[in-house]
Amino acid sequence: MSTPDRALLDWIEEAPEERGLRFAGPGDSWDFHSYADLAEQVLRTAEALRTAGAGDGDVVAVVQRCSPGFVATFFGAIAAGCTPCSIAPPFALQRRGAYAERARALFTTARPAVIVCDDESLALVRGVTEGLGLPAPVLFDALVAGVGPASKPYPPAEFALLQFTSGSSGRSRGVLIGHDALRNDVNAIHRWTQWLPGDAGVSWLPVHHDMGLIGCLVSFVTVGCDGWMLQPDDFLRSPLRYLRCLSENKLSLTAMPNFGLVYILNRVRPEQLEGLDFGSVRSLILGAERIDPQVLEDFEKLLGPYGFDRRALLPAYGGAEATLAVTGLPIGEGWTTVDLEGEQAGRYVGCGRPLHGVRVRVVDDHGDEVPDRVVGEVLVSGGTVGTRYRDDIVTASGTVLGGGVLRTGDAGFMSGGQLFVVGRIGDGVRVRGRMVFAENLEARLHELGIPQRRVAILLGHREDRPTGVVVLEKPEPRWQSAAHSVLAEALGHEADLLAVEMPRGGIAVTSSGKPRRRVMWAALTAGELRGDIRSLTPALLGAASPPGAPRSQ
Repeated sequence: MSTPDRALLDWIEEAPEERGLRFAGPGDSWDFHSYADLAEQVLRTAEALRTAGAGDGDVVAVVQRCSPGFVATFFGAIAAGCTPCSIAPPFALQRRGAYAERARALFTTARPAVIVCDDESLALVRGVTEGLGLPAPVLFDALVAGVGPASKPYPPAEFALLQFTSGSSGRSRGVLIGHDALRNDVNAIHRWTQWLPGDAGVSWLPVHHDMGLIGCLVSFVTVGCDGWMLQPDDFLRSPLRYLRCLSENKLSLTAMPNFGLVYILNRVRPEQLEGLDFGSVRSLILGAERIDPQVLEDFEKLLGPYGFDRRALLPAYGGAEATLAVTGLPIGEGWTTVDLEGEQAGRYVGCGRPLHGVRVRVVDDHGDEVPDRVVGEVLVSGGTVGTRYRDDIVTASGTVLGGGVLRTGDAGFMSGGQLFVVGRIGDGVRVRGRMVFAENLEARLHELGIPQRRVAILLGHREDRPTGVVVLEKPEPRWQSAAHSVLAEALGHEADLLAVEMPRGGIAVTSSGKPRRRVMWAALTAGELRGDIRSLTPALLGAASPPGAPRSQ
Protein backbone atom coordinates (compact mmCIF):
# COMPACT_ATOMS: atom_id res chain seq x y z
CA MET A 1 0.00 0.00 0.00
CA SER A 2 1.36 3.42 -0.94
CA THR A 3 1.66 6.22 1.61
CA PRO A 4 -0.29 9.37 0.68
CA ASP A 5 1.31 12.80 0.94
CA ARG A 6 0.08 14.77 3.95
CA ALA A 7 0.25 18.44 4.91
CA LEU A 8 1.46 19.29 8.41
CA LEU A 9 -1.99 20.05 9.85
CA ASP A 10 -4.16 17.62 7.85
CA TRP A 11 -4.40 15.36 10.89
CA ILE A 12 -6.34 18.00 12.86
CA GLU A 13 -9.38 17.81 10.57
CA GLU A 14 -10.06 14.11 11.15
CA ALA A 15 -8.16 13.38 14.35
CA PRO A 16 -9.18 9.93 15.64
CA GLU A 17 -10.25 9.17 19.21
CA GLU A 18 -8.85 5.64 19.16
CA ARG A 19 -5.24 6.49 18.28
CA GLY A 20 -2.84 8.95 19.86
CA LEU A 21 0.32 9.42 21.89
CA ARG A 22 1.22 7.72 25.17
CA PHE A 23 3.63 9.62 27.40
CA ALA A 24 5.74 7.72 29.91
CA GLY A 25 4.69 8.10 33.52
CA PRO A 26 6.08 6.71 36.80
CA GLY A 27 7.03 3.05 36.87
CA ASP A 28 5.61 1.36 33.80
CA SER A 29 2.59 3.65 33.46
CA TRP A 30 1.59 5.55 30.32
CA ASP A 31 -0.63 8.62 29.94
CA PHE A 32 -2.76 8.36 26.78
CA HIS A 33 -3.82 11.44 24.80
CA SER A 34 -5.94 10.80 21.72
CA TYR A 35 -5.29 12.71 18.53
CA ALA A 36 -8.78 14.20 18.88
CA ASP A 37 -7.82 15.63 22.29
CA LEU A 38 -4.45 16.84 20.99
CA ALA A 39 -6.07 18.51 17.96
CA GLU A 40 -8.39 20.48 20.24
CA GLN A 41 -5.40 21.53 22.35
CA VAL A 42 -3.49 22.60 19.22
CA LEU A 43 -6.30 24.92 18.14
CA ARG A 44 -6.67 26.24 21.69
CA THR A 45 -2.93 26.95 21.83
CA ALA A 46 -3.03 28.66 18.44
CA GLU A 47 -5.65 31.07 19.73
CA ALA A 48 -3.74 31.56 22.98
CA LEU A 49 -0.55 32.44 21.12
CA ARG A 50 -2.36 35.05 19.03
CA THR A 51 -3.92 36.44 22.21
CA ALA A 52 -0.44 36.57 23.80
CA GLY A 53 0.81 38.80 20.97
CA ALA A 54 2.24 36.37 18.44
CA GLY A 55 1.67 37.70 14.93
CA ASP A 56 1.98 36.41 11.40
CA GLY A 57 5.37 34.75 10.90
CA ASP A 58 6.62 35.38 14.46
CA VAL A 59 8.85 32.79 16.09
CA VAL A 60 7.45 30.87 19.08
CA ALA A 61 10.13 29.28 21.27
CA VAL A 62 9.12 25.95 22.81
CA VAL A 63 11.25 25.05 25.84
CA GLN A 64 9.60 21.89 27.12
CA ARG A 65 10.19 18.20 27.50
CA CYS A 66 8.23 15.89 25.24
CA SER A 67 4.68 16.18 26.59
CA PRO A 68 1.12 16.94 25.51
CA GLY A 69 1.99 20.61 26.12
CA PHE A 70 4.94 20.38 23.75
CA VAL A 71 2.78 18.84 21.02
CA ALA A 72 0.12 21.51 21.50
CA THR A 73 2.64 24.37 21.48
CA PHE A 74 4.64 23.11 18.49
CA PHE A 75 1.68 22.41 16.22
CA GLY A 76 -0.25 25.29 17.80
CA ALA A 77 2.44 27.70 16.64
CA ILE A 78 2.08 26.40 13.07
CA ALA A 79 -1.72 26.66 13.35
CA ALA A 80 -1.33 30.25 14.64
CA GLY A 81 0.52 31.26 11.48
CA CYS A 82 3.81 31.39 13.39
CA THR A 83 7.13 29.54 13.21
CA PRO A 84 7.89 27.14 16.09
CA CYS A 85 11.43 26.72 17.39
CA SER A 86 12.23 23.90 19.83
CA ILE A 87 15.01 24.91 22.23
CA ALA A 88 16.60 22.37 24.55
CA PRO A 89 15.31 22.57 28.13
CA PRO A 90 17.86 22.67 30.97
CA PHE A 91 17.92 18.90 31.55
CA ALA A 92 19.71 18.40 28.22
CA LEU A 93 22.84 20.18 29.48
CA GLN A 94 23.24 19.47 33.16
CA ARG A 95 25.84 22.15 33.88
CA ARG A 96 23.83 25.33 34.46
CA GLY A 97 26.59 27.67 33.36
CA ALA A 98 26.99 25.81 30.07
CA TYR A 99 23.23 25.80 29.51
CA ALA A 100 22.84 29.52 30.18
CA GLU A 101 25.66 30.47 27.80
CA ARG A 102 24.41 28.35 24.90
CA ALA A 103 20.72 29.04 25.46
CA ARG A 104 21.30 32.82 25.42
CA ALA A 105 22.89 32.45 21.98
CA LEU A 106 19.89 30.45 20.74
CA PHE A 107 17.34 32.93 22.06
CA THR A 108 19.34 35.83 20.59
CA THR A 109 19.21 34.18 17.17
CA ALA A 110 15.57 33.07 17.41
CA ARG A 111 14.19 36.42 18.69
CA PRO A 112 10.88 34.80 19.68
CA ALA A 113 7.68 36.77 20.18
CA VAL A 114 6.48 34.21 22.74
CA ILE A 115 8.48 31.76 24.89
CA VAL A 116 6.50 28.80 26.24
CA CYS A 117 8.05 26.70 29.03
CA ASP A 118 7.15 23.85 31.33
CA ASP A 119 7.48 23.95 35.13
CA GLU A 120 10.98 22.48 35.03
CA SER A 121 12.37 25.09 32.64
CA LEU A 122 10.61 28.33 33.59
CA ALA A 123 12.86 29.74 36.31
CA LEU A 124 16.14 29.09 34.50
CA VAL A 125 14.82 30.31 31.14
CA ARG A 126 13.58 33.48 32.82
CA GLY A 127 17.12 34.15 34.05
CA VAL A 128 18.69 33.25 30.70
CA THR A 129 16.47 35.61 28.70
CA GLU A 130 16.66 38.53 31.11
CA GLY A 131 18.27 41.54 29.47
CA LEU A 132 17.84 40.22 25.91
CA GLY A 133 14.85 42.41 25.15
CA LEU A 134 12.55 39.39 24.85
CA PRO A 135 9.12 38.81 26.41
CA ALA A 136 9.03 37.03 29.74
CA PRO A 137 8.62 33.26 29.34
CA VAL A 138 5.19 31.85 30.16
CA LEU A 139 4.06 28.44 31.41
CA PHE A 140 2.06 26.42 28.92
CA ASP A 141 -0.80 25.92 31.38
CA ALA A 142 -0.97 29.66 32.04
CA LEU A 143 -0.87 30.43 28.33
CA VAL A 144 -3.95 28.37 27.47
CA ALA A 145 -5.93 28.97 30.66
CA GLY A 146 -9.41 30.30 29.86
CA VAL A 147 -8.81 30.49 26.10
CA GLY A 148 -11.19 28.85 23.63
CA PRO A 149 -9.93 27.05 20.51
CA ALA A 150 -9.54 28.73 17.14
CA SER A 151 -12.20 27.67 14.68
CA LYS A 152 -9.52 26.71 12.18
CA PRO A 153 -5.78 27.25 11.62
CA TYR A 154 -4.61 30.72 10.66
CA PRO A 155 -2.93 31.23 7.26
CA PRO A 156 0.53 29.61 7.39
CA ALA A 157 3.73 31.55 7.98
CA GLU A 158 6.49 31.60 5.39
CA PHE A 159 8.51 29.17 7.50
CA ALA A 160 7.18 26.04 9.21
CA LEU A 161 10.17 25.62 11.50
CA LEU A 162 13.26 27.30 12.87
CA GLN A 163 15.63 24.57 13.97
CA PHE A 164 19.17 24.76 15.25
CA THR A 165 22.17 22.79 14.09
CA SER A 166 23.86 20.63 16.71
CA GLY A 167 26.79 22.99 17.20
CA SER A 168 29.32 20.15 17.07
CA SER A 169 31.63 22.36 14.97
CA GLY A 170 31.03 25.61 16.82
CA ARG A 171 28.04 27.84 17.50
CA SER A 172 24.61 26.40 16.69
CA ARG A 173 22.98 28.06 13.69
CA GLY A 174 19.28 28.59 13.17
CA VAL A 175 17.95 27.10 9.92
CA LEU A 176 14.68 28.37 8.49
CA ILE A 177 12.65 25.48 7.03
CA GLY A 178 9.78 26.23 4.65
CA HIS A 179 6.42 24.45 4.78
CA ASP A 180 7.12 22.61 1.54
CA ALA A 181 10.52 21.39 2.76
CA LEU A 182 9.17 20.09 6.08
CA ARG A 183 6.17 18.46 4.43
CA ASN A 184 8.36 16.93 1.72
CA ASP A 185 10.82 15.49 4.25
CA VAL A 186 8.15 14.00 6.50
CA ASN A 187 6.37 12.46 3.52
CA ALA A 188 9.69 11.12 2.20
CA ILE A 189 10.27 9.44 5.59
CA HIS A 190 6.79 7.92 5.49
CA ARG A 191 7.35 6.66 1.93
CA TRP A 192 10.81 5.27 2.75
CA THR A 193 9.62 3.35 5.82
CA GLN A 194 6.23 2.40 4.31
CA TRP A 195 4.68 4.13 7.33
CA LEU A 196 0.87 3.92 7.63
CA PRO A 197 -1.63 4.91 10.34
CA GLY A 198 -1.93 1.28 11.46
CA ASP A 199 1.76 1.14 12.33
CA ALA A 200 2.99 2.17 15.77
CA GLY A 201 6.30 3.38 17.14
CA VAL A 202 8.27 4.43 20.18
CA SER A 203 10.84 7.16 20.72
CA TRP A 204 13.11 8.23 23.57
CA LEU A 205 14.91 10.88 21.53
CA PRO A 206 14.81 14.54 22.65
CA VAL A 207 12.34 16.72 20.77
CA HIS A 208 14.80 19.62 20.57
CA HIS A 209 16.84 17.48 18.15
CA ASP A 210 15.72 17.01 14.54
CA MET A 211 15.79 13.21 14.72
CA GLY A 212 13.48 13.11 17.73
CA LEU A 213 11.29 16.01 16.60
CA ILE A 214 10.80 15.36 12.87
CA GLY A 215 11.87 11.74 12.53
CA CYS A 216 9.68 10.57 15.40
CA LEU A 217 7.17 12.99 16.93
CA VAL A 218 6.12 14.92 13.81
CA SER A 219 6.14 11.72 11.74
CA PHE A 220 3.97 9.93 14.32
CA VAL A 221 1.44 12.77 14.51
CA THR A 222 1.12 13.58 10.82
CA VAL A 223 0.59 9.96 9.81
CA GLY A 224 -1.79 9.45 12.74
CA CYS A 225 -0.22 6.30 14.19
CA ASP A 226 0.00 5.31 17.85
CA GLY A 227 3.20 6.54 19.47
CA TRP A 228 4.85 5.78 22.78
CA MET A 229 6.98 8.70 24.01
CA LEU A 230 9.76 8.21 26.57
CA GLN A 231 12.01 10.93 27.94
CA PRO A 232 15.74 10.53 27.19
CA ASP A 233 16.42 10.02 30.89
CA ASP A 234 13.73 7.29 31.00
CA PHE A 235 15.82 5.40 28.45
CA LEU A 236 19.08 6.07 30.28
CA ARG A 237 17.61 4.85 33.57
CA SER A 238 16.09 1.74 32.03
CA PRO A 239 16.75 0.76 28.41
CA LEU A 240 14.92 -2.44 29.30
CA ARG A 241 11.67 -0.46 29.65
CA TYR A 242 12.15 0.76 26.08
CA LEU A 243 12.74 -2.80 24.86
CA ARG A 244 9.72 -4.10 26.77
CA CYS A 245 7.63 -1.36 25.16
CA LEU A 246 8.69 -2.53 21.70
CA SER A 247 7.88 -6.15 22.50
CA GLU A 248 4.69 -5.87 24.56
CA ASN A 249 2.99 -3.44 22.19
CA LYS A 250 4.25 -5.13 19.00
CA LEU A 251 5.69 -1.85 17.71
CA SER A 252 7.21 -1.62 14.26
CA LEU A 253 9.01 1.77 14.20
CA THR A 254 11.74 3.41 16.27
CA ALA A 255 14.97 5.38 15.87
CA MET A 256 18.19 6.20 17.68
CA PRO A 257 21.86 7.08 17.17
CA ASN A 258 24.62 4.48 17.32
CA PHE A 259 25.15 5.46 20.97
CA GLY A 260 21.70 4.11 21.85
CA LEU A 261 22.61 0.64 20.60
CA VAL A 262 25.87 0.78 22.56
CA TYR A 263 23.97 1.79 25.69
CA ILE A 264 21.60 -1.15 25.33
CA LEU A 265 24.52 -3.53 24.80
CA ASN A 266 26.22 -2.24 27.94
CA ARG A 267 23.13 -2.28 30.16
CA VAL A 268 20.97 -5.21 29.05
CA ARG A 269 21.83 -8.90 29.58
CA PRO A 270 20.40 -11.69 27.41
CA GLU A 271 18.58 -13.31 30.33
CA GLN A 272 16.63 -10.07 30.87
CA LEU A 273 15.08 -10.51 27.42
CA GLU A 274 13.47 -13.88 28.14
CA GLY A 275 9.84 -13.82 27.06
CA LEU A 276 10.24 -10.76 24.83
CA ASP A 277 9.58 -10.83 21.09
CA PHE A 278 10.96 -8.23 18.66
CA GLY A 279 9.55 -9.83 15.53
CA SER A 280 7.24 -6.86 14.94
CA VAL A 281 10.11 -4.34 14.57
CA ARG A 282 10.36 -3.40 10.90
CA SER A 283 12.31 -0.11 11.06
CA LEU A 284 14.99 0.85 13.55
CA ILE A 285 16.40 3.99 11.96
CA LEU A 286 20.01 4.79 12.82
CA GLY A 287 21.48 8.24 12.30
CA ALA A 288 22.90 11.42 13.89
CA GLU A 289 26.42 9.98 14.22
CA ARG A 290 28.77 7.52 12.58
CA ILE A 291 27.58 3.92 12.73
CA ASP A 292 29.91 1.21 14.00
CA PRO A 293 29.47 -2.10 12.12
CA GLN A 294 30.64 -4.09 15.15
CA VAL A 295 27.88 -2.50 17.22
CA LEU A 296 25.30 -3.56 14.63
CA GLU A 297 26.61 -7.11 14.71
CA ASP A 298 26.60 -7.22 18.52
CA PHE A 299 23.06 -5.79 18.64
CA GLU A 300 21.87 -8.51 16.26
CA LYS A 301 23.45 -11.16 18.48
CA LEU A 302 21.69 -9.75 21.54
CA LEU A 303 18.18 -9.36 20.09
CA GLY A 304 18.30 -11.91 17.25
CA PRO A 305 17.37 -14.91 19.46
CA TYR A 306 14.23 -12.98 20.44
CA GLY A 307 12.87 -12.43 16.94
CA PHE A 308 14.73 -9.30 15.86
CA ASP A 309 15.44 -9.23 12.10
CA ARG A 310 18.79 -7.70 11.11
CA ARG A 311 17.05 -6.15 8.10
CA ALA A 312 15.14 -3.87 10.50
CA LEU A 313 18.35 -1.90 11.09
CA LEU A 314 18.10 1.06 8.72
CA PRO A 315 21.22 3.26 8.64
CA ALA A 316 20.45 6.77 7.45
CA TYR A 317 22.07 10.16 6.90
CA GLY A 318 20.70 13.66 7.32
CA GLY A 319 21.13 17.05 8.90
CA ALA A 320 19.32 20.13 10.17
CA GLU A 321 19.94 22.13 6.98
CA ALA A 322 18.26 19.36 4.97
CA THR A 323 15.27 19.42 7.37
CA LEU A 324 16.28 15.92 8.52
CA ALA A 325 16.48 12.83 6.33
CA VAL A 326 18.66 12.73 3.20
CA THR A 327 19.35 9.03 2.64
CA GLY A 328 18.04 5.82 4.17
CA LEU A 329 18.41 2.09 3.64
CA PRO A 330 15.27 0.56 2.08
CA ILE A 331 13.26 -1.82 4.25
CA GLY A 332 14.17 -5.46 3.80
CA GLU A 333 17.49 -4.84 2.05
CA GLY A 334 19.84 -5.44 4.95
CA TRP A 335 22.75 -3.21 5.94
CA THR A 336 26.12 -3.63 4.28
CA THR A 337 29.67 -2.37 4.65
CA VAL A 338 32.44 -1.33 2.28
CA ASP A 339 36.09 -1.93 3.10
CA LEU A 340 37.80 1.10 1.63
CA GLU A 341 41.49 0.98 0.80
CA GLY A 342 44.02 3.77 0.40
CA GLU A 343 44.15 7.01 2.36
CA GLN A 344 40.82 6.50 4.14
CA ALA A 345 41.17 2.77 4.66
CA GLY A 346 38.50 1.39 6.92
CA ARG A 347 35.16 -0.39 7.16
CA TYR A 348 32.18 1.87 6.53
CA VAL A 349 28.45 1.24 6.96
CA GLY A 350 26.19 2.23 4.07
CA CYS A 351 23.66 4.94 4.95
CA GLY A 352 21.18 4.03 2.23
CA ARG A 353 20.00 5.79 -0.89
CA PRO A 354 18.61 9.30 -1.43
CA LEU A 355 15.00 9.62 -0.31
CA HIS A 356 12.20 10.70 -2.64
CA GLY A 357 12.86 14.17 -4.03
CA VAL A 358 16.45 14.37 -2.74
CA ARG A 359 19.63 14.45 -4.82
CA VAL A 360 23.04 13.57 -3.36
CA ARG A 361 26.39 14.15 -5.06
CA VAL A 362 29.96 13.65 -3.84
CA VAL A 363 32.38 16.19 -5.30
CA ASP A 364 36.06 17.02 -5.20
CA ASP A 365 37.67 20.34 -4.25
CA HIS A 366 36.79 21.75 -7.68
CA GLY A 367 33.11 20.80 -7.42
CA ASP A 368 33.37 17.94 -9.91
CA GLU A 369 31.52 14.72 -9.12
CA VAL A 370 33.85 11.87 -8.19
CA PRO A 371 33.55 8.16 -9.09
CA ASP A 372 32.29 5.47 -6.72
CA ARG A 373 34.50 4.77 -3.70
CA VAL A 374 36.36 8.07 -4.03
CA VAL A 375 36.02 10.31 -0.97
CA GLY A 376 34.79 13.87 -1.46
CA GLU A 377 32.35 16.36 0.04
CA VAL A 378 28.67 15.40 0.26
CA LEU A 379 26.31 17.87 -1.49
CA VAL A 380 22.52 17.72 -1.06
CA SER A 381 19.78 19.36 -3.12
CA GLY A 382 16.06 18.90 -3.64
CA GLY A 383 12.75 19.79 -2.08
CA THR A 384 13.72 19.11 1.54
CA VAL A 385 16.64 21.55 1.81
CA GLY A 386 16.17 24.50 4.16
CA THR A 387 15.78 28.04 2.85
CA ARG A 388 18.53 29.93 4.68
CA TYR A 389 20.12 30.60 8.03
CA ARG A 390 18.41 32.94 10.47
CA ASP A 391 21.75 34.58 11.31
CA ASP A 392 24.80 35.66 9.33
CA ILE A 393 27.50 34.42 11.69
CA VAL A 394 30.51 32.57 10.31
CA THR A 395 31.41 29.23 11.88
CA ALA A 396 34.17 26.69 11.36
CA SER A 397 31.68 23.96 10.43
CA GLY A 398 32.34 24.11 6.69
CA THR A 399 28.61 23.74 6.01
CA VAL A 400 27.19 26.16 3.42
CA LEU A 401 23.49 26.61 2.65
CA GLY A 402 22.24 28.66 -0.27
CA GLY A 403 20.56 28.54 -3.65
CA GLY A 404 18.81 25.28 -2.87
CA VAL A 405 22.12 23.44 -2.42
CA LEU A 406 23.61 22.25 0.86
CA ARG A 407 27.37 21.81 1.06
CA THR A 408 27.33 19.58 4.11
CA GLY A 409 30.97 19.81 5.16
CA ASP A 410 30.86 16.01 5.48
CA ALA A 411 33.25 13.71 3.67
CA GLY A 412 31.84 10.57 2.12
CA PHE A 413 31.65 8.39 -0.96
CA MET A 414 29.07 6.60 -3.05
CA SER A 415 29.06 2.88 -3.81
CA GLY A 416 26.29 0.95 -5.55
CA GLY A 417 23.92 3.88 -5.12
CA GLN A 418 24.46 4.10 -1.37
CA LEU A 419 26.09 6.92 0.57
CA PHE A 420 28.92 6.07 2.96
CA VAL A 421 29.94 8.80 5.40
CA VAL A 422 33.56 9.18 6.50
CA GLY A 423 33.58 12.23 8.78
CA ARG A 424 33.48 16.00 9.20
CA ILE A 425 35.95 17.80 6.95
CA GLY A 426 36.35 20.57 9.51
CA ASP A 427 37.32 18.04 12.19
CA GLY A 428 40.13 16.61 10.05
CA VAL A 429 43.66 17.67 9.21
CA ARG A 430 45.73 17.32 6.06
CA VAL A 431 49.05 15.52 6.64
CA ARG A 432 51.52 14.76 3.85
CA GLY A 433 48.85 15.52 1.24
CA ARG A 434 46.11 13.30 2.66
CA MET A 435 43.17 13.98 4.96
CA VAL A 436 42.98 12.40 8.39
CA PHE A 437 39.51 12.41 9.97
CA ALA A 438 38.82 12.49 13.70
CA GLU A 439 35.95 10.00 13.37
CA ASN A 440 38.24 7.38 11.81
CA LEU A 441 40.69 7.65 14.70
CA GLU A 442 37.92 7.52 17.27
CA ALA A 443 36.51 4.41 15.56
CA ARG A 444 39.91 2.76 15.83
CA LEU A 445 40.11 3.62 19.54
CA HIS A 446 36.67 2.11 20.09
CA GLU A 447 37.93 -1.08 18.44
CA LEU A 448 40.80 -1.07 20.95
CA GLY A 449 38.36 -0.98 23.85
CA ILE A 450 37.96 2.72 24.69
CA PRO A 451 34.21 3.25 25.15
CA GLN A 452 32.18 5.69 23.09
CA ARG A 453 31.43 9.02 24.79
CA ARG A 454 34.67 8.63 26.81
CA VAL A 455 37.04 9.80 24.05
CA ALA A 456 37.27 12.57 21.46
CA ILE A 457 39.99 13.31 18.91
CA LEU A 458 40.98 16.90 18.06
CA LEU A 459 43.02 17.59 14.93
CA GLY A 460 44.58 20.73 13.51
CA HIS A 461 47.76 22.74 13.06
CA ARG A 462 49.56 24.72 15.75
CA GLU A 463 52.46 26.87 14.63
CA ASP A 464 52.28 25.11 11.25
CA ARG A 465 52.79 21.70 12.85
CA PRO A 466 50.14 18.97 12.57
CA THR A 467 48.76 18.24 16.01
CA GLY A 468 46.66 15.37 17.29
CA VAL A 469 44.97 15.50 20.68
CA VAL A 470 43.13 12.71 22.43
CA VAL A 471 40.66 13.83 25.09
CA LEU A 472 39.86 11.09 27.57
CA GLU A 473 37.28 11.00 30.35
CA LYS A 474 38.54 9.24 33.48
CA PRO A 475 40.89 7.04 31.44
CA GLU A 476 42.26 3.63 32.31
CA PRO A 477 46.09 3.38 32.34
CA ARG A 478 46.37 1.63 28.97
CA TRP A 479 44.29 4.17 27.05
CA GLN A 480 47.08 6.71 26.52
CA SER A 481 49.44 4.17 24.95
CA ALA A 482 46.64 2.96 22.67
CA ALA A 483 45.92 6.57 21.69
CA HIS A 484 49.59 7.21 20.96
CA SER A 485 49.77 4.22 18.62
CA VAL A 486 46.68 5.31 16.68
CA LEU A 487 47.66 8.98 16.43
CA ALA A 488 51.28 8.29 15.53
CA GLU A 489 50.29 5.85 12.79
CA ALA A 490 47.84 8.35 11.30
CA LEU A 491 49.79 11.59 11.69
CA GLY A 492 53.40 10.48 11.62
CA HIS A 493 56.04 10.95 14.28
CA GLU A 494 56.71 14.53 13.22
CA ALA A 495 53.29 15.57 14.57
CA ASP A 496 52.71 16.95 18.06
CA LEU A 497 50.67 14.44 20.03
CA LEU A 498 48.88 15.40 23.25
CA ALA A 499 46.55 13.72 25.72
CA VAL A 500 44.01 15.56 27.87
CA GLU A 501 42.58 13.77 30.90
CA MET A 502 39.20 14.95 32.17
CA PRO A 503 36.70 13.78 34.77
CA ARG A 504 33.46 12.14 33.64
CA GLY A 505 31.32 14.68 31.82
CA GLY A 506 34.34 16.78 30.89
CA ILE A 507 34.18 16.35 27.11
CA ALA A 508 32.22 19.22 25.58
CA VAL A 509 29.18 17.82 23.77
CA THR A 510 26.11 19.09 21.96
CA SER A 511 22.64 18.76 23.46
CA SER A 512 22.35 15.52 21.44
CA GLY A 513 25.65 14.15 22.80
CA LYS A 514 28.04 14.68 19.87
CA PRO A 515 31.56 15.91 20.76
CA ARG A 516 32.17 19.60 20.06
CA ARG A 517 35.62 19.07 18.59
CA ARG A 518 36.13 22.55 17.12
CA VAL A 519 35.05 24.17 20.39
CA MET A 520 37.55 22.09 22.37
CA TRP A 521 40.28 22.76 19.77
CA ALA A 522 39.70 26.51 20.06
CA ALA A 523 39.89 26.26 23.85
CA LEU A 524 43.12 24.26 23.60
CA THR A 525 44.85 26.77 21.32
CA ALA A 526 43.69 29.63 23.57
CA GLY A 527 45.08 27.91 26.66
CA GLU A 528 41.59 27.56 28.11
CA LEU A 529 40.91 23.83 27.81
CA ARG A 530 40.34 22.40 31.26
CA GLY A 531 42.06 19.13 32.04
CA ASP A 532 45.41 17.49 32.69
CA ILE A 533 47.31 18.03 29.41
CA ARG A 534 50.31 15.79 28.74
CA SER A 535 52.56 14.91 25.83
CA LEU A 536 52.05 11.60 24.05
CA THR A 537 55.62 11.60 22.71
CA PRO A 538 57.02 8.20 23.72
CA ALA A 539 59.79 9.63 25.87
CA LEU A 540 57.31 11.88 27.63
CA LEU A 541 54.42 9.49 28.18
CA GLY A 542 53.25 10.13 31.71
CA ALA A 543 55.29 13.34 31.94
CA ALA A 544 53.99 16.78 32.75
CA SER A 545 52.63 19.21 30.19
CA PRO A 546 55.19 19.86 27.41
CA PRO A 547 56.67 23.28 26.85
CA GLY A 548 54.21 25.61 25.14
CA ALA A 549 51.17 23.47 25.96
CA PRO A 550 48.35 25.03 27.94
CA ARG A 551 48.60 24.25 31.63
CA SER A 552 46.04 22.20 33.51
CA GLN A 553 43.21 24.18 35.06
